[in-house]
Amino acid sequence: MIKNHRSVLIAAALLLLSVGFVGCKTPKNVTYFQDISESVLKATSATPLKIEPTNRLMIVVKSKEPSVNSLFNKAVGQDGIGQGYTYYTVSKDGTIDFPILGTLKVQGMSPDELSGFIKGEIIGKGYAKEVVVTVNVIDRGFSVLGEVTTPGQYGFRSDEMNIMEALAAAGDLTIQGKRENVKVIRLDKDTVQTYVVDLTNLTELTKSPAFRIKQGDVIYVEPNDQRKRETTANGNAVLNVSFWISVASLLTSVILLLKK
Repeated sequence: MIKNHRSVLIAAALLLLSVGFVGCKTPKNVTYFQDISESVLKATSATPLKIEPTNRLMIVVKSKEPSVNSLFNKAVGQDGIGQGYTYYTVSKDGTIDFPILGTLKVQGMSPDELSGFIKGEIIGKGYAKEVVVTVNVIDRGFSVLGEVTTPGQYGFRSDEMNIMEALAAAGDLTIQGKRENVKVIRLDKDTVQTYVVDLTNLTELTKSPAFRIKQGDVIYVEPNDQRKRETTANGNAVLNVSFWISVASLLTSVILLLKK
């Protein structure tokens, strides 16, 4: 009977030790770009952001002639430094009503393309000889959810952003975020496309259509297994001090039995 009791205790001790060693194993999936040291990679081609219905545009026309400025800039909003500029909401049919020039079809244009078009119209129709037109999309952005420092909605800092810049805007992944299984959800007309990217593999990441972030993208960082286990009462017991106290107590019992 004692011999059987010893066997059970020894087996239990070995099992606990094996679980403990697995739990203490250094993870290899927390480092970005593990596949490279120094290299030059070709990334997916950049696509300028396009203006879409419901976007809010800030369009500023500047000329040396004060009359031209007042003609094309009707103060509605404030830009934070005391200068008022007009905000335009793109209609469902992709148009805006612009002073003097009338209805403009802007859907599908990039901000630079719309800027050049308005500049050409103003100069071409003789309203000014020189003019600078600036177009900004006020509400374009993307969302970052899951295991990042600061989940939320963020605006584009430039006309082109990649997924690493988007994650950096959200404060980077937490240590509990799965770097090899980041999802990018993209609404494309009437379909929803989902991409899965691996941040530990830069070679494959740069080939993905999700490497370049588009307006309205949702980036989701999945929690790792440790984080998931935290949702249960004893999910990460192997990482607790109490677990190792129990292991030590069991080993002591085994040693005492073996000495008898």
